[in-house]
Amino acid sequence: MDIKKKLDEPRSSIKYSQNFVKSPGLVAKLLDKSSITSADTVYEIGSGTGVITAELTKYCKQVVAVEADSRLIDNLNENFNNSDNVKIIRGNFLDQSLPSQPYKIFSNIPFNITADIVRKLVEADNPPDDSYLFVQKEAAMKLAGKPYGGQETQFSVLTKPWFEFSEAHKFSKTDFQPAPAVEVVLLRVRKLPAPLVKAVERPVYSDFIVYSFNTKKASLRKGLEDIFTHNQFKRLARELHFDLKATPTELGFEQWLGLFKYFMVGVIEEKQQLVRGAKAQQKQQQQKMEKVHRTRTAKDWRDL
Repeated sequence: MDIKKKLDEPRSSIKYSQNFVKSPGLVAKLLDKSSITSADTVYEIGSGTGVITAELTKYCKQVVAVEADSRLIDNLNENFNNSDNVKIIRGNFLDQSLPSQPYKIFSNIPFNITADIVRKLVEADNPPDDSYLFVQKEAAMKLAGKPYGGQETQFSVLTKPWFEFSEAHKFSKTDFQPAPAVEVVLLRVRKLPAPLVKAVERPVYSDFIVYSFNTKKASLRKGLEDIFTHNQFKRLARELHFDLKATPTELGFEQWLGLFKYFMVGVIEEKQQLVRGAKAQQKQQQQKMEKVHRTRTAKDWRDL
């Protein structure tokens, strides 16, 4: 099986840009340390040259390899034509439906769509039980927040009631072809066996976090002054051990969880209603911005 057949060939478009892992032995070591077993179905996003695909066939029940580049798809189909436990899918993973049955992820994903891929996985109706993603270290820090990153982000706080983030491996730049200009890590995103927020409270939790992160005030206390009374917030700051002048990113996840739990029992319904719809409103604003960006790009194509 010539899994390195197209390793040195350029991608057919910059949108498929990816740094391919070179060593099957390294992939095997990472799989040995992972939670992946012979009973698992594993999705691979951006299969590329098939180095990871080939190793996955030895470890799991079925590999579903998704690749958008037509040239690489031909190579994958040729190399794994006789592999009974490999299914090759041509297309953009972001456009694919996710399975209703349990599955895991192990992928060297395209760096330029890292956030979109992770968001698709954690927001899925049936998210993967465990995910191992090759990502830029900077992106991993933003996605994971504290203690891995320097501070929490809106994304990390929104996600942590249901998922645990950790760094499973730190790569060397020479592990890839071509060698990346950035540091790369293996980010593990594990679904928690017992969620820290009830399913029925998830919409309210999401609205509370988005509202809190987007008040545009100098401090969280100022931003939430319509939600918590001065005495309530002062007591919460003392009990949860954060500064009264703290900004949203300066609180840790446990502190955010404490704030939300009090919000659900200690804040009157009238004030709770103030945060409702915050996430949907932010999504609409983001979609408008993306539409404007696409329109400007189309009009300004002559300037490229």
